[in-house]
Amino acid sequence: MAVPLRTAQPADIPRVLAFWKLAAEDTDRDDSAEAVTALLARDPDALLLAVDEDEIVGSLIAGWDGWRCHLYRFAVHPGRRRQGIGRALLDAAEQRFTGFGGRRAGAMVLDENDLAHAAWSAAGYHRQPQWSRWVKPLAAS
Repeated sequence: MAVPLRTAQPADIPRVLAFWKLAAEDTDRDDSAEAVTALLARDPDALLLAVDEDEIVGSLIAGWDGWRCHLYRFAVHPGRRRQGIGRALLDAAEQRFTGFGGRRAGAMVLDENDLAHAAWSAAGYHRQPQWSRWVKPLAAS
Protein backbone atom coordinates (compact mmCIF):
# COMPACT_ATOMS: atom_id res chain seq x y z
CA MET A 1 0.00 0.00 0.00
CA ALA A 2 1.45 3.37 -1.03
CA VAL A 3 1.62 6.09 1.57
CA PRO A 4 -0.07 9.33 0.45
CA LEU A 5 2.17 12.32 -0.21
CA ARG A 6 1.21 15.94 0.27
CA THR A 7 2.81 19.31 0.82
CA ALA A 8 3.22 20.58 4.35
CA GLN A 9 0.85 23.15 5.76
CA PRO A 10 1.63 25.67 8.53
CA ALA A 11 -0.34 23.55 11.01
CA ASP A 12 2.11 20.68 10.36
CA ILE A 13 5.18 22.59 11.51
CA PRO A 14 5.34 21.38 15.15
CA ARG A 15 4.88 17.76 14.01
CA VAL A 16 7.50 18.19 11.26
CA LEU A 17 10.05 19.47 13.76
CA ALA A 18 9.31 16.57 16.11
CA PHE A 19 9.55 14.12 13.20
CA TRP A 20 12.98 15.46 12.21
CA LYS A 21 14.22 14.93 15.77
CA LEU A 22 13.11 11.29 15.49
CA ALA A 23 14.04 10.41 11.93
CA ALA A 24 16.57 12.88 10.49
CA GLU A 25 20.31 13.13 10.93
CA ASP A 26 22.07 16.28 12.11
CA THR A 27 19.23 17.27 14.42
CA ASP A 28 21.48 19.52 16.45
CA ARG A 29 21.17 22.28 13.88
CA ASP A 30 18.92 25.23 14.46
CA ASP A 31 15.69 24.02 12.86
CA SER A 32 12.91 26.26 14.06
CA ALA A 33 9.24 26.88 13.51
CA GLU A 34 10.13 30.33 12.19
CA ALA A 35 12.48 28.89 9.56
CA VAL A 36 9.94 26.33 8.34
CA THR A 37 7.24 29.03 8.33
CA ALA A 38 9.49 31.18 6.14
CA LEU A 39 10.11 28.23 3.79
CA LEU A 40 6.38 27.61 3.37
CA ALA A 41 5.69 31.33 2.86
CA ARG A 42 8.32 31.53 0.11
CA ASP A 43 7.57 28.19 -1.54
CA PRO A 44 4.42 26.50 -0.22
CA ASP A 45 5.05 23.30 -2.20
CA ALA A 46 8.70 22.76 -1.23
CA LEU A 47 8.20 20.60 1.87
CA LEU A 48 6.85 17.20 0.86
CA LEU A 49 5.41 14.88 3.48
CA ALA A 50 4.46 11.22 3.49
CA VAL A 51 1.54 10.90 5.88
CA ASP A 52 -0.04 7.64 6.98
CA GLU A 53 -3.20 7.85 9.09
CA ASP A 54 -2.28 11.40 10.17
CA GLU A 55 1.28 10.38 11.16
CA ILE A 56 4.24 11.90 9.33
CA VAL A 57 6.38 8.99 8.14
CA GLY A 58 8.59 10.80 5.64
CA SER A 59 9.78 14.24 4.60
CA LEU A 60 11.81 15.90 1.88
CA ILE A 61 12.41 19.56 1.13
CA ALA A 62 12.58 20.00 -2.64
CA GLY A 63 13.91 23.51 -3.01
CA TRP A 64 14.08 25.29 -6.35
CA ASP A 65 15.91 28.61 -6.48
CA GLY A 66 15.20 29.26 -10.15
CA TRP A 67 18.49 27.72 -11.22
CA ARG A 68 19.32 24.66 -9.13
CA CYS A 69 17.34 21.85 -7.52
CA HIS A 70 18.22 21.25 -3.87
CA LEU A 71 17.12 18.38 -1.63
CA TYR A 72 17.13 18.71 2.16
CA ARG A 73 15.71 16.97 5.21
CA PHE A 74 15.16 13.62 3.48
CA ALA A 75 13.95 11.41 6.29
CA VAL A 76 11.81 8.31 6.72
CA HIS A 77 10.48 7.10 10.06
CA PRO A 78 12.90 4.44 11.39
CA GLY A 79 10.08 1.89 11.66
CA ARG A 80 8.89 2.54 8.10
CA ARG A 81 12.11 2.35 6.11
CA ARG A 82 12.49 0.07 3.08
CA GLN A 83 8.78 0.38 2.23
CA GLY A 84 9.14 2.71 -0.76
CA ILE A 85 8.37 5.92 1.14
CA GLY A 86 11.73 7.49 0.40
CA ARG A 87 11.55 6.51 -3.26
CA ALA A 88 8.07 8.05 -3.54
CA LEU A 89 9.28 11.30 -1.96
CA LEU A 90 12.26 11.47 -4.31
CA ASP A 91 10.07 10.72 -7.34
CA ALA A 92 7.72 13.56 -6.35
CA ALA A 93 10.62 15.96 -5.85
CA GLU A 94 12.17 15.03 -9.18
CA GLN A 95 8.82 15.53 -10.95
CA ARG A 96 8.55 18.95 -9.30
CA PHE A 97 12.02 19.86 -10.50
CA THR A 98 11.53 18.69 -14.08
CA GLY A 99 8.31 20.70 -14.15
CA PHE A 100 10.41 23.80 -13.45
CA GLY A 101 12.94 22.83 -16.11
CA GLY A 102 15.51 21.63 -13.59
CA ARG A 103 18.25 19.46 -15.02
CA ARG A 104 20.12 18.17 -11.96
CA ALA A 105 19.20 17.67 -8.31
CA GLY A 106 21.72 17.86 -5.50
CA ALA A 107 21.59 16.81 -1.88
CA MET A 108 23.79 17.51 1.11
CA VAL A 109 24.50 14.24 2.91
CA LEU A 110 26.58 13.81 6.05
CA ASP A 111 29.87 12.01 5.35
CA GLU A 112 29.27 9.50 8.15
CA ASN A 113 25.62 8.73 7.34
CA ASP A 114 26.14 5.34 5.70
CA LEU A 115 22.40 4.57 5.71
CA ALA A 116 21.75 7.71 3.70
CA HIS A 117 24.61 6.94 1.31
CA ALA A 118 22.95 3.63 0.46
CA ALA A 119 19.54 5.26 -0.01
CA TRP A 120 20.86 8.03 -2.26
CA SER A 121 22.92 5.54 -4.29
CA ALA A 122 19.92 3.26 -4.76
CA ALA A 123 17.99 6.26 -6.11
CA GLY A 124 20.67 6.95 -8.73
CA TYR A 125 22.56 9.76 -6.98
CA HIS A 126 26.34 9.77 -6.66
CA ARG A 127 28.81 11.57 -4.45
CA GLN A 128 30.99 14.31 -5.88
CA PRO A 129 34.19 13.96 -3.85
CA GLN A 130 35.79 17.03 -5.37
CA TRP A 131 33.37 19.38 -3.56
CA SER A 132 33.33 20.59 0.01
CA ARG A 133 30.62 22.71 1.51
CA TRP A 134 31.70 26.08 2.86
CA VAL A 135 29.38 27.78 5.35
CA LYS A 136 29.21 30.97 7.34
CA PRO A 137 26.55 31.58 9.98
CA LEU A 138 24.75 34.85 9.37
CA ALA A 139 23.89 37.23 12.17
CA ALA A 140 20.21 37.44 12.96
CA SER A 141 18.70 40.75 11.97
